[in-house]
Amino acid sequence: MEHELKRLCIFASVAAASAVLSGQAGAAGFALLEQNASGLGNAYAGSAAVAADASTIFFNPAGLTLLPGTQVVVAGAGIDIQTQFNGSASQTQFPPSPPAPPGTVPLGTNTGGNAGGWSFVPSLYFSAPVGDRWAVGVGVGAPVGLKTDYEANWMGRFLGIESEVKTVNINPSVAFKVNDTVSLGAGINWQQAKATLTNATLIGLSTEGLTTLDANDDAWGWNVGALFKLSPDTRVGVSYRSALNYTLNGSVTTTTSTGSVVSAGTFPATADIKFPDMALLSMTQQLGEKWQLLGDVQYTHWGTIGTINVVNANTGQTADQLALNFQDAWRIALGVNYSLSSDWTLRGGLAWDQSPVTDQNRTVRLPDSDRYWVALGAQYKFGKGGALDFGYAHLFVPSPSINQTKQSSLGPLTITNNATGSYDTSIDIFGVQFTWTF
Repeated sequence: MEHELKRLCIFASVAAASAVLSGQAGAAGFALLEQNASGLGNAYAGSAAVAADASTIFFNPAGLTLLPGTQVVVAGAGIDIQTQFNGSASQTQFPPSPPAPPGTVPLGTNTGGNAGGWSFVPSLYFSAPVGDRWAVGVGVGAPVGLKTDYEANWMGRFLGIESEVKTVNINPSVAFKVNDTVSLGAGINWQQAKATLTNATLIGLSTEGLTTLDANDDAWGWNVGALFKLSPDTRVGVSYRSALNYTLNGSVTTTTSTGSVVSAGTFPATADIKFPDMALLSMTQQLGEKWQLLGDVQYTHWGTIGTINVVNANTGQTADQLALNFQDAWRIALGVNYSLSSDWTLRGGLAWDQSPVTDQNRTVRLPDSDRYWVALGAQYKFGKGGALDFGYAHLFVPSPSINQTKQSSLGPLTITNNATGSYDTSIDIFGVQFTWTF
């Protein structure tokens, strides 16, 4: 066991040093399900029960006991989000006394362009058996990610321009085979998060500047799972990932249009946020030699994220607020595998992914809505222990409406910014994975 643990630690160190992990959420909210490519073709149905490869570390570490030998998995997913705002934005200053302009004024006609774009989400895994009943492994990935980026002078710039969250998660795990029916697994998670938020701000009457929040922190969590082999053809998996508590530390910087720092709007800042815990129930059912059915039900406790307060660390006062007010959400997925030959397996899947974002609390930083997955994929086995997985999913997103209002102050004036309209959104995910078993 000592030898395998040493290899595990070396793998984790190299993977963390070499991986560049950022993401644009492919799942609802800002979760990233794209922790492998082998499950992408099934819309990640059956993910806690299938134990197809070492990526089971993320979905259910108990699945490590089913893997045949030592494995290395390298995977990557490219996510293309197209999201376009359609509507109007305005600003109201009160009281509307000179020299402030009277009443409500529109903020131009620029709708911001495509606020989405391409992101790449890599993941790495290593697993190894230790004796007949134990197995160990480590995974490196990005379970959370977000990026929206509008054109700098778009009409909703006072509500948000760039919003980016990056994470890296290292997840050492261990599993134990209790008997031929039951396996148990557990892991610890070290996760680092970095956040960047920008928006336009008034630094004088009719004078705009740019405010940027940069903050980061790391947190510890854990995950557990169990796998039950109810019959030679039926498996059930359950797993749970804990919440992670962050106190992001960084700075708020306000600059003029020429880049000069505005001292009154620049200060060290903190923000508390609790990333949600989640529970997963999965099942796989073999139907003869060729067909396998897969199913998933996932619950995510998104309600841990309410209003995020950005606090001026010098004064202890709240400098800004991000009112997300998420609701808890469910995800249901169904998938099928077809063994075309000893070398080829074909995959398909459907999923409904409920958004934690409500119509009343939708923001330009996260104009999210429910997502409906249609996925296809395949695996090709080659050599003695090689396997190559491909997956593709298209996510249909009903056009979400938005009516966001936010207030701020400029001296004696109260500034109210509003964006009203809807979004046209579509998402495409492409994944590839190499698995080597030896």
